[in-house]
Amino acid sequence: MESAIPEHLRTIDARPRLTPRGYVPPFPAWTTRFAEDTNQVVMMYFGVQSKQQLNFQQLEAVINYLKQAQAPGYWTPAEYMDAQGFHHLVITAYWIDQVTFSHWFKESGFEVWWNATEREQEQVGYFLEIACPKSTEFETIFSDRNSPEGIAHLSNTMSEEILEHGYYGSMRDRLPIAQTDPLTGSTLAQEQQRSKSAHRIQIIGNDYLSLIRSGQDWTETKADERALYLNDVEPILNRGMQFLRDEGLAEGCLNCRYMTVLDPETGNVTDKSFGLAYFQDLQHLEKWAKSHPTHVAIFGEFMKYVQRMNFQIKLKLFHEVISVPAQAQFFEYINCHPRTGLINAFNGDKK
Repeated sequence: MESAIPEHLRTIDARPRLTPRGYVPPFPAWTTRFAEDTNQVVMMYFGVQSKQQLNFQQLEAVINYLKQAQAPGYWTPAEYMDAQGFHHLVITAYWIDQVTFSHWFKESGFEVWWNATEREQEQVGYFLEIACPKSTEFETIFSDRNSPEGIAHLSNTMSEEILEHGYYGSMRDRLPIAQTDPLTGSTLAQEQQRSKSAHRIQIIGNDYLSLIRSGQDWTETKADERALYLNDVEPILNRGMQFLRDEGLAEGCLNCRYMTVLDPETGNVTDKSFGLAYFQDLQHLEKWAKSHPTHVAIFGEFMKYVQRMNFQIKLKLFHEVISVPAQAQFFEYINCHPRTGLINAFNGDKK
């Protein structure tokens, strides 16, 4: 068993680690291993929003850009319906370094397309959310080392079984930067929301903003396990994601989307989903995960699930968590309603 933090990113901790003395994880888990020269990766979320049901072909123009030179190392489409009744199509794309991303952004034609005034005149909304964490500013965890998701498609390999998981605080213990930095953020200030035009809003980044993308894949589940997941576990998960979507601001969650993954060739629905949530900082994410009734219910139901399956499950789980400085963020929204993305932080009910 090894540490989630690779040898070349380990430092002398300036804060106590939270791993219990003599701790043995209750089940195995793995993390990604990247080349030592990996510096700053790029995670991009591009979305289309409409009050009408969107057709998968409405992503065609952007998908064509993703096939140009310096294309992302991996991308995947998804969909969701928000609380305001707007349908969304979302592409998640990853680049292994900023140079490659910048070249793609400019040379593929996407930058011209995105900045064109025609986008503001269409009958749909668009958003572009980009985060560029350094290798020390993100962590991943997987329940199956042979099933990469997200940024793992760009990694060299998976680790051996890791120690830091299965206890509250393990997420922070897996994050290299947290060895020396408390990662304490602040609330978004009104001046961080800027109108570039009547239809285009940009949000200036916030230090230590934390993003979690947490996914489920039940493709290989059969009979009893599939029924148990879909009938018992998933509704509890859905309820937790709806809470963060509708009432999360009081918990420091600026926005949450619970999405269904689509087949990238056909647009058909798959047996995969993920929640994507932005938190004010890691501490707010940790607090919700540790003590809020909605997450306690999710964790409790999952533990009952794996126990009933005698810890022999085909369900695959993963997450990636980042904590990034303001200059490593970009958020822009075109014709989007006021509860979209980080605009929600300025318009939602903070209670």
